[in-house]
Amino acid sequence: LEKRVTHTGKATYYYPGLGACGETDSSSDPVVAISHLIYGSGGNCFQWMQITNPATGISQYAKTVDECEGCGQYDIDLSPSLFESLGAPLSQGVISGVEWHFMAKGWSP
Repeated sequence: LEKRVTHTGKATYYYPGLGACGETDSSSDPVVAISHLIYGSGGNCFQWMQITNPATGISQYAKTVDECEGCGQYDIDLSPSLFESLGAPLSQGVISGVEWHFMAKGWSP
């Protein structure tokens, strides 16, 4: 059994389309782009993660579909609906100290 690694970074939002993983998604889909530093050759494509906003205590699940060139190593870029579902208005722009971890490969909600 592999120990789950939780990462802490900042979350921003973007408007998804055709992602680096080859899937087209919309702003209402629970999708996330991970840093190019983790994305690499796409080994985490379609892997689900759990994301927690420490300010609200709200957690959500999201599917990795894209890479974020401008993100720091543990920063994530969320679809607008996912960003809002964590209890933050889009006008906030950034969720600081967001915590996230990948779920086991093959897991889905």
